[in-house]
Amino acid sequence: MQTLSTPPNAAPASVGIDPTIVRRKTRAVPVGDVFIGGGHPVAVQSMINEDTLDIEGAVAGIRRLHEIGCEIMRVTVPSMAHAKAMEEIRDRLIKTYQNVPLVADVHHNGMKIALEAAKYVDNVRINPGLYVFEKPKSDRTEYTSAEFNEIGEKIRETLKPLVISLRDQNKSIRIGVNHGSLAERMLFTYGDTPEGMVESALEFIRICESLDFYNIEISLKASRVPVMIAANRLMVKRMDELGMDYPLHLGVTEAGDGEYGRIKSTAGIGTLLAQGIGDTIRVSLTEAPEKEIPVCYSILQALGLRRTMVEYVACPSCGRTLFNLEEVLHKVRSATDHLTGLNIAVMGCIVNGPGEMADADYGYVGKQPGYIALYRGREEIKRVPEVDGVEELINLIKADGRWIDPQ
Repeated sequence: MQTLSTPPNAAPASVGIDPTIVRRKTRAVPVGDVFIGGGHPVAVQSMINEDTLDIEGAVAGIRRLHEIGCEIMRVTVPSMAHAKAMEEIRDRLIKTYQNVPLVADVHHNGMKIALEAAKYVDNVRINPGLYVFEKPKSDRTEYTSAEFNEIGEKIRETLKPLVISLRDQNKSIRIGVNHGSLAERMLFTYGDTPEGMVESALEFIRICESLDFYNIEISLKASRVPVMIAANRLMVKRMDELGMDYPLHLGVTEAGDGEYGRIKSTAGIGTLLAQGIGDTIRVSLTEAPEKEIPVCYSILQALGLRRTMVEYVACPSCGRTLFNLEEVLHKVRSATDHLTGLNIAVMGCIVNGPGEMADADYGYVGKQPGYIALYRGREEIKRVPEVDGVEELINLIKADGRWIDPQ
């Protein structure tokens, strides 16, 4: 993985420049046996929707997600009882499955809850806007410097035991800022803006650093994609100015469901990853969490950041197409989608053949009516009857020693 720094406002690449994404250089932050940042692969996260007090249900939910590729599991911990339940969840996982990286999600004055959960999880996520309650005043017109600093000191004293606990256990924290839940004094000082989100995160970062704690992961999420992108870009700019190198967790919060939820998440997460920004991601869908993982891997695969499945290249079909392209692509995908790391092209005619599929490992090309030309890279290997095309493609992959039988 590339780890050289690149500014978020870098000039567009020109002809002849390597198009490979160059990731922003960050420190490596541990979450159990997974590392975020430091050149490690972009990690995939999700969150179970079972009640944490349902031990069996929570363990089963974590296991289901982990088995399909989710690398870090977040679990909601809204009360002290939930925090204590994390001990049994951890023990059950170790005894019946394996040790899975766990994150406790703590909200709303969760100081004592977070401290308890920190005993049993690998990472604690806190929301600066909710961690210390600031009672709103309907007639307030400003925050004085004295009031601002007084609350800041209260936050420091409240956060200190948690930071020390995580530091001494070599665990980590996620400072998770949400656009919709900024603290009142941040709203008064900076407005409902990306600046307010960034300053909220920086306040907590400085507290951690003052206590010699640097296992910090940051997220700045919003339900509006432009706000999410702007906040993360500004966070990188401010960290560069301050000499900070903390990894970023990317996500569009409350993205919704279905096609649009996936498009929103891809637009936000993919835009930043393409600029080298981002070290771990979560796609937040109003669906079963298992539906989030394929979207994460599809984003990473499309950008060349992870290779976890076959990359299919297919032309859109036109009047030159010599077979039912949609049907054939479905057959090829069904036969090969269990493989990992291959590029397979399915092209309807010779016009869109070798040139358009230059990066493919294997090609399936309509070259004359009733016959398929099979390619290895740019080289045509043989022509076969269309009815035998998929079988012969599999045979070619097998002959190259790149085939594995599906489970």
